Amino acid sequence: MNDIEIITGKFPTAKVTEALSGQEIVMIEASDLHDAAVCIRDELDYVLLLDITAIDNLAKSHKCESRYELRYVFRSSDFERIMIIGLNANIESGVDTLCDYYATADWLEREVWDQYGVTFVGHPNLKRVLNHMEFAGHPLRKDYTITDAQFCTRTQDLLDEMEPLLTSREYSADRDNLMLLNLGPSHPASHGTIRTLAALEGERIVAGVSEIGYLHRGFEKSCENHPYNQIIPYTDRLNYCSALINNVAFAKSVEEMLGITLPDRGIFIRVILMELSRIIDHLVCLAAGLLDMGGQTNYWYLFNPRNDAYDFLSRLTGARLTNSYMRIGGMSHDFYEGWESDLEDILKKVEAGTIQSLQMVEKNRIFQDRLQDISPVSAQQALSFGFTGPNLRASGVAYDMRSISPYYYYDTFEFDVVTGSVGDTYDRIMVRFEEIFQSIKIIRQAAGTIPTGDISIKDHSIFLPPKERVYNSIEGMMNQFKLVFEGLRVPAGEYYGALEAANGELGFYIVSDGGPIPYKVKVRAPSFVHMAAYPKIIEGYQVADAILTLGSLNIIAGEMDR
Repeated sequence: MNDIEIITGKFPTAKVTEALSGQEIVMIEASDLHDAAVCIRDELDYVLLLDITAIDNLAKSHKCESRYELRYVFRSSDFERIMIIGLNANIESGVDTLCDYYATADWLEREVWDQYGVTFVGHPNLKRVLNHMEFAGHPLRKDYTITDAQFCTRTQDLLDEMEPLLTSREYSADRDNLMLLNLGPSHPASHGTIRTLAALEGERIVAGVSEIGYLHRGFEKSCENHPYNQIIPYTDRLNYCSALINNVAFAKSVEEMLGITLPDRGIFIRVILMELSRIIDHLVCLAAGLLDMGGQTNYWYLFNPRNDAYDFLSRLTGARLTNSYMRIGGMSHDFYEGWESDLEDILKKVEAGTIQSLQMVEKNRIFQDRLQDISPVSAQQALSFGFTGPNLRASGVAYDMRSISPYYYYDTFEFDVVTGSVGDTYDRIMVRFEEIFQSIKIIRQAAGTIPTGDISIKDHSIFLPPKERVYNSIEGMMNQFKLVFEGLRVPAGEYYGALEAANGELGFYIVSDGGPIPYKVKVRAPSFVHMAAYPKIIEGYQVADAILTLGSLNIIAGEMDR
């Protein structure tokens, strides 16, 4: 019996519905969620709760059983399989919380309540997480008026979260010796617009809570009002340190919904640019983290080659930071003449700068003492927190989608999956150092074997025809006109697509009603779940340690807040 058959066998009312590209959704009764979670985690060994999201059926053309449905996306312990659990949600009675089973459910459920108003019974502190505390309504509901401007006039003191933590740590009787300290949101050490309230006993943090949402720009709401290709520039602004990976993640998910495959040259171009973007992202993380502990020389060794990489992207795409180079079905254009030598020059500079930076810290006692055994996260904790990417691999879990669930010919490239052992700040930093060398290895292999030929599909109902065809044929002109004015149409259905981004598993849960505009888009942002764990893992350590821990997690506010 496969996993879905086991679930349907245990819950006779469960129904399996077909999603797109072979995925299946197991619809269960809301009253069975608790028992289903126990089965999924303990019997079927789905160790990662990747995401929770809701669907508002109000605007659907056909009648649905319930206005609101929930989707839970789980990943198995071998990391090769996902399971999507769905249920109808009653706003009045609510749905049981999964916080007792997966730590990452805390913020994921808060987000669903914040955006849709679905209540989670038993949640320890169900409050807004992206929108401010004075916000009225739930913006991802289909009947929410998007032109409503709602301003925040009061500062949130976060004591509703801090007080229970202090009480649980037996500080209820006497708190005179504690000091409450704000870290951020407007401070270089907060690595973005992030606020953490820390309760200090001397220099030691005894409790912490974090507030995000300062950079929330309504990405998912915007997706419900734009054709698929017009969403790509918005994806640039998610993790803006590796914008092209966001481009590819969204385009790849839509392409899988359409059932199309890029020509080999197009795939190799994407691999090269994604790995270069991964290098850039890691360089930013390492340079900023080392600067936090006073390593300004290291900063320049790492940042200077990053600048050269941006020059390359600017020549290729016309933009340095937010490139918008990808399209559904391909890229806007091919590599320019002479790109190979330019790229190799950048790789040599990155290699040299990374080696020089490593030589300065590898055997440096201050570096070792400041990072080792600081905020360790065990493998079991990391999985419960929903960690993926370098942060999970630092805890010794060898989960890398490029290796375990290969796509884009990654199984043909030789590279190592880098893991740590302790999962502390040191491991999170050193894993990224080594991953830079592995990405360089992949780029050189891809650049050396890149095939000739097309970079995009030839189906011009999906991808724009070449300009000479538009100017010289009625078919080409009609293809261009229909794509620009109507957009491409994606088959009706649901799909979860993901890839290995610089910070971990970046996923898009897309719901299509068959039209040119997605009915719903939900981002599975790795920074969001990593940030949820941050205030927990800094407890017991000093303020200076907390700053370095935040840098080692590499939180990108644009990806986290969306």
